[in-house]
Amino acid sequence: MNDERNLVLIGMPGVGKSTVGVLLAKALSRSFVDTDVYLQAREGRRLQDIIDTEGLDRFRAIEEAYILSLDCRGHVVATGGSVVYSERAMAHLRRSGLIVYLYLPLEPLYARVTNLDSRGVVMAPDQTFADLFDERQPLYARYGDLTIDCTGLNHDEAVAVIASATNTRHAHDHE
Repeated sequence: MNDERNLVLIGMPGVGKSTVGVLLAKALSRSFVDTDVYLQAREGRRLQDIIDTEGLDRFRAIEEAYILSLDCRGHVVATGGSVVYSERAMAHLRRSGLIVYLYLPLEPLYARVTNLDSRGVVMAPDQTFADLFDERQPLYARYGDLTIDCTGLNHDEAVAVIASATNTRHAHDHE
């Protein structure tokens, strides 16, 4: 894969974007950016605090602004699960990289996300995690250049599959 292109991870909360992203960056000798951590550091407050005080729409606008300000090359970028609500943010991320959708079915995700109330998940008060899953799946599928089914994979196995898939994809780009 072209070292200048970012590998951008998208997917539901709990799928492992941050953990897999760090491991993938190590495996590929790349820098790593977690957009949620970047946003929190720049804002000086937790995602959940922003959501609680500003509301969902304002949080999405803040998230979009920080994504649009990202200017990096050759990084692994783990995004917040809600980034797919912004066409502008996704277009910006796609211009500089390959969008990798990490997929897991609802049940294993639900088992992993035990801190839904404090995690900073962008969801309406009356929305269930299953509703959120159903709402976001078409968006992830639309924006993902490559989908990795993480069912039954641990983090290291997911990294190996992503690394292999992105190298294979790059080889085909030059045929």
